[in-house]
Amino acid sequence: MDFFSACDEMGKQVADSIIDLVGTFEGGETVRMGADLTPTKKIDQVAEDCVLAFLHDHPLCSLLISEEAGKITMDGERGTIFLDPVDGTFNAVASIPFYALSVAYAEGGYTQKAFVRNLASGETFTAEKGSFARCNNKPIHVSAVGNLDECAMSVYGRKFDPARVMQLGQKIRRWRLLGASALELCYIGAGRIDGFIDLRGTLRVTDAAAGMLVCSEAGGRVTDLNGHVIRFPNEVTVGRCLVATNGVLHHKVIEYLR
Repeated sequence: MDFFSACDEMGKQVADSIIDLVGTFEGGETVRMGADLTPTKKIDQVAEDCVLAFLHDHPLCSLLISEEAGKITMDGERGTIFLDPVDGTFNAVASIPFYALSVAYAEGGYTQKAFVRNLASGETFTAEKGSFARCNNKPIHVSAVGNLDECAMSVYGRKFDPARVMQLGQKIRRWRLLGASALELCYIGAGRIDGFIDLRGTLRVTDAAAGMLVCSEAGGRVTDLNGHVIRFPNEVTVGRCLVATNGVLHHKVIEYLR
């Protein structure tokens, strides 16, 4: 089974497995501490167990790195999969229809394929390095917005402290804070928002790898706060800050953050 077909099936199974937990107190119960050192909710655990069972039967990689379970050796011949079984857990528990399964496949230190599915709506973003970025199998591209006073951006500050982004915030037209970083990166790729800035220092490779590829293959740009290439370690306890834009706005955003 190829990567995208496998992810499509995983997406269906995960959506089915958590449907009775969405919007419930039970879904938001803490069941343990995850490998990322944050509480694992029941809805996360159920979704991850579903994916793990699938990958044991259909090995797509030699190493799986998941937000809840950490590193797991698999039976595949090569490659690493970065998994976030439910990106946007709070949204899922609150029945806000913006939460996703995020799966990225990497070889040689670079993400090669990406799959992000909004588990509430079924909308699916896919990308392959050097080849395409799509939404529901249709090509997507970033917006052409070039002025900050015309753009819409999703901006996250640590503990909602907007100090570092205050000057930028006074320039951009619309702030958005949607609550699922994988989808927000894909939304840049689809031209729905013009940028995504995360200053919390807690964004992990499992959160970002798939969405970053969708964004960049659709014409966007993703860097650290200084405009340099961003590298994530294969470790879910280590977070990063991130700036992603449609590319046209990138230099302006970096300058305001400085």
